[in-house]
Amino acid sequence: MAAKLARPDFRQWAARARATGGCAQPIHLRGSVEYRDGLTGAILHRYSTAREPGGVLRVACKTRRVSRCPACAEIYRADTYQLVRAGLAGGKGVPDSVAQHPAAFVTLTAPSFGPVHARRETPGGTVAPCHPRRDAGQCPHGRSLSCTVRHAADDPRLGEPLCPDCYDYTGSVLFNALAPELWRRFTMALRRRIAKAAGLTLRELGDTLTISFAKVAEYQRRGVVHFHAVIRLDGAQGPATPPPAWASYEVLADAVDQAARAVTVTTPAAPGLPSRSLTWGAQLDVRPITSTGDLTDGAVAGYIAKYATKAAECTGTLDRRVRATDDLDALPVSAHARRLIAECLRLGRMEEMAELRLAEWAHMLGFRGHFSTKSRRYSTTLGALRQARIDHNQHQHDITTGRLPLTDEDQVLVVSHWRYLGQGLTPGEALLTAALTGKPLPPIAPYEGSTA
Repeated sequence: MAAKLARPDFRQWAARARATGGCAQPIHLRGSVEYRDGLTGAILHRYSTAREPGGVLRVACKTRRVSRCPACAEIYRADTYQLVRAGLAGGKGVPDSVAQHPAAFVTLTAPSFGPVHARRETPGGTVAPCHPRRDAGQCPHGRSLSCTVRHAADDPRLGEPLCPDCYDYTGSVLFNALAPELWRRFTMALRRRIAKAAGLTLRELGDTLTISFAKVAEYQRRGVVHFHAVIRLDGAQGPATPPPAWASYEVLADAVDQAARAVTVTTPAAPGLPSRSLTWGAQLDVRPITSTGDLTDGAVAGYIAKYATKAAECTGTLDRRVRATDDLDALPVSAHARRLIAECLRLGRMEEMAELRLAEWAHMLGFRGHFSTKSRRYSTTLGALRQARIDHNQHQHDITTGRLPLTDEDQVLVVSHWRYLGQGLTPGEALLTAALTGKPLPPIAPYEGSTA
């Protein structure tokens, strides 16, 4: 670290570290960009990484995973918050009148694949016993089917099966793999149920009503995903138009309940593994989003954004893919996650399961869907939010340097030449970056890259 501080270009290096927002795993690039006149070919401006410390440009990784880079994940979380809240209260190109549209906060859970240790709190805030059952007896493997422990919030047993040998690991993995399809079928069934309630055909419904949503996937401690979603009713033209008078919250809530309980998805059949029908879990939560109370637009947006930066690593598994060279027994994962990963790899070797790509997504315990998604008309987009931030930063840069920005009428040809060199920080650089930016320091992984 002392050598780093003694570098003659340390101030420039520190400025670049701040410019990346304290990114914990910046991408290293070498190359140049030329801005040329589109008519004459004359070079208007040229940037080269030769002016950067070590001749390398470091740019933020922009990951959404807080386990990889807390700084970039925080930006993703904030953008997701703005995206969700704009669809409930307006702003970012969405009219404020959208706040008057019926909207529900929906939680769709996974079914049970066997009893697991859980922390249960009573309405009064006291912790209840995990699985208190009189005369519960033992499972076929000789383990008790009762647990009277009042688990602490950080108890490593939370999410672990009472009997791992009884737990349905196959069902858990297949549910994760097919959860995106189950969600797709749910949205289709939801439209049919609302159309039926209104006495309309699906085509007629599309002429009068738009169903908009934003959702996020969350891993439960047992290693299965469930979905939190904001579902809103709009007019035919989206959030700018009010829904018809008959489209109330009660109509939406009833349709969600019916659609969630009606949809199923069938797993592929394989030798020794018959197909099965998977459904949502019995725990379905549908609540109205209001301007006051506990479930406001800000509370819902914050709740969804919080889970947008997390993945399966919170269940005791990896935040990277399982490599062919990995020793499964040596991986730093929980025993429960190890068995889920092993089941993904076992099923992934079956030809009938090839389309599910279970081996490729074993580190995600079979789930390969997007963690946060939205319908086209729900609100703004993450891309639009990022572009607005880029434009703002560029404007501030132009003001600081006195450089005249390019106008819309300018015909500019951008010629870029970039070479990827690696990614990450050395332990010393990581400590300095955290100190300079005030960002949390994640677990330091070995630097991956080349200095060539």
